[in-house]
Amino acid sequence: MSVVGFALAAFVLITAGATAMLRDTLAVIIVFAAYSLGMALLYTLLLAPDVGITEAAIGAGVTTILLLVTITKTTRPAAEEIFAGINWPAATVSAGLAAVLLAIIGSIPAGNFLGGTTPVTGAAGTPGEGVTGHYLASAYQQTGVHNSVTAVLASYRGFDTFGEAVVVFAAGVAVVLVLHQGDFI
Repeated sequence: MSVVGFALAAFVLITAGATAMLRDTLAVIIVFAAYSLGMALLYTLLLAPDVGITEAAIGAGVTTILLLVTITKTTRPAAEEIFAGINWPAATVSAGLAAVLLAIIGSIPAGNFLGGTTPVTGAAGTPGEGVTGHYLASAYQQTGVHNSVTAVLASYRGFDTFGEAVVVFAAGVAVVLVLHQGDFI
């Protein structure tokens, strides 16, 4: 892994821990926005720019604004502890999850990001190489849609895409309701 990759991974872990440990709502929102930006950069470094842009727009942008608008509509206690004690059950579960993830990271194809010699998933000579060709060759015959990306999203992943559309619609309705109640609209 490159130095930038390690630095981003460390930044994401630190901000995730700080988000869980902080008790000041405004501080949590700010650190969570920083976490989302770090994840967006990490996704981009992992060659998933579409996911990175979505994380930056939704995670760091829209969610942060919605949370800031929400705390302006609520009251804050006068004296609040910034750091609370460690929640040991949650810390134990988090450490266990981190241990499992670290144990299985070696099975991830290294590709160019981690500095390994294994080709990137989907490249010639890797397992699953034929899957891409299959979808490109048969998408039109099976769906009637000329664009293979649209065919996959509309047909093969239809329920998933419908679920995403429902979530986006529900989030939009929630934002309009929150903003309307606060006389922002």
